[in-house]
Amino acid sequence: MIINIPFGEKQSRLSIFEPNEGTLVVIPSLSLPQGELRRITGALCYEERLLFLILTLRRPGVEVVYLSSTPVDTAIVDYYLSFLDDPDEARSRLQMISLDDPHDGPLTLSLLRRPDLLDGLRARLGRTGDAWMVPFVVSEHEERLSEALDLPIYGPATALAHLGSKSGGRMVGEEAGVPLARGFADLRSLTEVEHAARALSPTPRLMVKLNNSYSGLGNAIVVRGDRPLAASPTSFSAPGETWSTFAQKIAERGAVIEEFIEDRPLYSPSALARITPGGAYDVVATHEQILGGPNRDVYKGCVFPARPEYRAEVGECARRIARVLASRGVVGLFGVDFFAVKTDAGYRALLCEINLRIGGTTHPFGAALLTTEAAYDPETGTLMRDGRSKYYVATDNCAAEGLLGRTPGEIVKLLDDSGLGFDRERRTGNVLHLLGALPEYGKLGFTSIGNSAEEAQDLHRRTFRALCGPA
Repeated sequence: MIINIPFGEKQSRLSIFEPNEGTLVVIPSLSLPQGELRRITGALCYEERLLFLILTLRRPGVEVVYLSSTPVDTAIVDYYLSFLDDPDEARSRLQMISLDDPHDGPLTLSLLRRPDLLDGLRARLGRTGDAWMVPFVVSEHEERLSEALDLPIYGPATALAHLGSKSGGRMVGEEAGVPLARGFADLRSLTEVEHAARALSPTPRLMVKLNNSYSGLGNAIVVRGDRPLAASPTSFSAPGETWSTFAQKIAERGAVIEEFIEDRPLYSPSALARITPGGAYDVVATHEQILGGPNRDVYKGCVFPARPEYRAEVGECARRIARVLASRGVVGLFGVDFFAVKTDAGYRALLCEINLRIGGTTHPFGAALLTTEAAYDPETGTLMRDGRSKYYVATDNCAAEGLLGRTPGEIVKLLDDSGLGFDRERRTGNVLHLLGALPEYGKLGFTSIGNSAEEAQDLHRRTFRALCGPA
């Protein structure tokens, strides 16, 4: 039986971006469908996505315990500490713990099998004040770890996980009064999907989405005709997917089917929101998603903020969804993806999905917020520092053969020498991530921050060319 550990009174308005005191126990475990994870180049290195939380050490009352499957290169840790005023003092409040286990399964599951490490964690946490777990995603493994360490989790209980599924998202959207594409939810077999497809006719193209997937890898676009779905022209977002394998996943996870939005131009904004342990909720950012893949639905990066034409609409829809989720007891950060469709009266935001976990826009936002020391202004929808707005463009997918074998320290120096690093006086420049993927995979990510949208875009283009060649 899983017991959810409650937060203390001082933690009731906790923000992981700006904690005043306490210990963040960071568990960046990718406790997600492992088959889809293996399709991502250097997936294990994505455990580094939460390294931006090292920047919370700028507050003297904060400690960070960061766990990882394999050791994080000390040059990467030094890089993040270099953004702080006193790196050596901050280092004394940081503990990096590696399991030395380049496993195929989730980090948290491996940790649960290591009583020696669990005992060491308990002893350390017993000497600190308030502490809480910050997971990438909450699964039954994270809840077991929470119980083992007697720590509250900054994330939604697994009993509420269905609210973040594709079917649950449609239910929450309807309750929140947020527009959705026409479709059907809670489909548990290919036969049920087939019946729902007939009910959506004469829509020329349909989108089938697995209930639980990420980065668009659980999607299929079907060209509708008189034939059964399995015999219809279909584009799967995941490489190597077939109707045989997809039907099995539908039976295991469930699915939704929706009309494919044909409107052009079609934009894909998203919102990042949070719900504190005390039930307060707010929207902290909006983004334009940069999408790729065969169906243009695989996340590649983002631009902050979302376009002004529909930024407020996206933020308001996300706020309504946050209100519903808060009423159900959800805690933590989550993302909401939309389609922005142009109408005669302006743009309309259609709910695409809800991701009840830390997502692709979280680390760029955290890096920008903590390096610039800005604050989100809900009136303008931008980050503000000293009366000036901050903008950024981020990618997870800068890859090139020329980066293979390069070390994190080499790349940091290359950008600094090229004037593409971070300028602490102007609070603009690049913040790198996924540096651990460089030597083996020739891949990294970065967030380019500017004092205008144009400056951020220009910096991003120049950095991409310097690292990866022409975009």
